Amino acid sequence: MWTLEEIFAEASRREIDVMSITDHDAIHCQDEAIALAERYKIGYIPGVELNITFSHPAYKEGKGMPLDFLGYGYDVHYEPLVSKLHALRAFREKRAMEILENINRQFQREGRRSFSDKDMEAIQASVDGSFGRPHIANYMIAQGIVRDKREAFERYLVKCNVPKMPMGLEEASELIRGAGGRVVIAHPHDPNGTSLASFAASVADRHAIIRDAMLPYIDGIECWHSRHSRNTIRSCRAFALEEGLMVTGGSDCHQQPVIMGTIEIPDYVARQFDLQGRQAHVSKD
Repeated sequence: MWTLEEIFAEASRREIDVMSITDHDAIHCQDEAIALAERYKIGYIPGVELNITFSHPAYKEGKGMPLDFLGYGYDVHYEPLVSKLHALRAFREKRAMEILENINRQFQREGRRSFSDKDMEAIQASVDGSFGRPHIANYMIAQGIVRDKREAFERYLVKCNVPKMPMGLEEASELIRGAGGRVVIAHPHDPNGTSLASFAASVADRHAIIRDAMLPYIDGIECWHSRHSRNTIRSCRAFALEEGLMVTGGSDCHQQPVIMGTIEIPDYVARQFDLQGRQAHVSKD
């Protein structure tokens, strides 16, 4: 929703000392982010969030489900990673067009005006990053077609969906580690998002899935998150210590609302990265 300049200006205003921007399947902003971080004197860790398809034979009848993984501290010019993300971005745009075509067929069945080329251009113009269903939902809300994102997904975006370009954890890990980065499972206990909560109800069972199927491919676990409870954070830290994993955290701010800097994260989290002695800002909720 914001330009990079606006993001860094707000981070500076909130006295954030260390940050990372982790766009979904896109790293084209990273060079500019690194330059802005230097100008604002903010420690910066190159980031990306990769959506992968994960399955476990003991859960969901072995069906593949989406999970998010974070890549940190990688070479932003590593060609295999750049090429893969370019392919993912192109596929996302193609997928979005196919979803819009499916929505138009649904509109026709309802006697509603179809999206025109002008509508499609307006939706594309709202995208600064990876084109996905949330951009279509936002446009539907703005046009008064639905009240909110939940209605957009329930009425249209689920039934009109087109599968994503698949990527497995092993491939994602090879790309990030090949670029010199570290792989972290994102918000594994988020009850309202893409997480292991869709596989298992208990935190212990989710950690068992990580131990059983992910440890060779990851370097850390995101413990602090805006939708992780204090007990969950405590369990995550204990699990990471037991398994020798690094720990990370962040607000997962999407600018609606602006929650950057509102999650209390210990200084030692930043010290896991090469930031020349910088410490993460600790802000109280």
